[in-house]
Amino acid sequence: MSTMTETDVAEFRKKCVDFMDTYAVKSGNAMPSFEDQKAYLAAAAGAGLAGVPFAEEFGGGGLTLEHEKVWREVKGNYRMMDSEFIISHGMCLPMLNEYGNDEQKTAYMADMISGKTMWCQMFSEPGAGSDVASLQSKCELDGDEWILNGQKVWTTLAHKSQYGVVVARTDPEQVKHAGLSMFILDMAAPGVEIRPIHQIDGGSHFNEVFFTDVRIPKDHLLGEYNAGWKLATAMLMYERVAIGGAGSGKINQPTYKLLKSAAEESGKLQDPVVRDQLMKIYAMETTKSMVAMRNNAEQKAGKTPGPGGSLGKLFGSNIAWKMREIALEIAGMSSIAWDPADASGAERQRIVLNSFQSSIAGGTDEIQRNIIGDRVLGLPRDISVDKGVPFNQTKVGTQA
Repeated sequence: MSTMTETDVAEFRKKCVDFMDTYAVKSGNAMPSFEDQKAYLAAAAGAGLAGVPFAEEFGGGGLTLEHEKVWREVKGNYRMMDSEFIISHGMCLPMLNEYGNDEQKTAYMADMISGKTMWCQMFSEPGAGSDVASLQSKCELDGDEWILNGQKVWTTLAHKSQYGVVVARTDPEQVKHAGLSMFILDMAAPGVEIRPIHQIDGGSHFNEVFFTDVRIPKDHLLGEYNAGWKLATAMLMYERVAIGGAGSGKINQPTYKLLKSAAEESGKLQDPVVRDQLMKIYAMETTKSMVAMRNNAEQKAGKTPGPGGSLGKLFGSNIAWKMREIALEIAGMSSIAWDPADASGAERQRIVLNSFQSSIAGGTDEIQRNIIGDRVLGLPRDISVDKGVPFNQTKVGTQA
């Protein structure tokens, strides 16, 4: 039941609108820089809006998920001001809040909420992408420290992050899903090497991360020992909700608006075929927003995101593929190429080029369909040839 009166909602909404009018830019303006985003989060934390539902003692706003819903709705009317922090705030923060102990929360949450520190997540490996449980990075206890060795890949914003959440194998004698643990890692620790991966749009958003005898304090274990798969699954659900529900405080259609603008510029807005394509995108984004709002409602009820988060993530990927097809029809080569001297005018092209990653990042489309079929629709699971086999007796990735 609601604990906020209509007056409470109106007053809090006004506070949110006043803040966003002061610190945010309206949709259609330039993308905020990384420094702009950090300044925005610092101001939001000071106003109790950067971590609305998290405890005040850990740097949050100390309010309810009803307040968070209002805050998301208001934010949806503006340019997304914290896009670089979608993993830090959408995945790492709720995991630390749910599974961290009080000492860990006290040490890290306030700085994470305020944007003073950024966090990344390290799951995927060269031999463990869609099948994350096959990961081979290992962490062994040596007195009061863990020693981490291995490699991660496709780690978003590792080069900008001060801390990360890493999953490693701690007991190779157990089956692959059972012998994993999750750790908090200082990205500046000796033995951590970060190498950028150069992307099609000229940027380097992703990275390879190598670990060579990296020492992690014993108390940096997140959650329980050998419970890493449970935590990894929860974190992936948060990730799919974060990706599939970005900016989902209300029903919105950002891709439709992007394509509509391109159609207006090219003089094709009155073309009946183009108008039909635009309305398909409009309908798809409306449906995606509604799915995201349902997932947010589940979180409001105190639930960890479930497999339904894969619906929004998969639908977002389908929209991205459709968007790229329509953009090429409307604007041709100008939808993917731009004048290097006019970098400020390349936002639409970068969005189109980056749409290729949508069916991979956060779990491939095939994996999302498996999750939906298995855990949402109750269909039979795929055959698993390594079920019940200790990990050190399996042949996965580069393991002999």
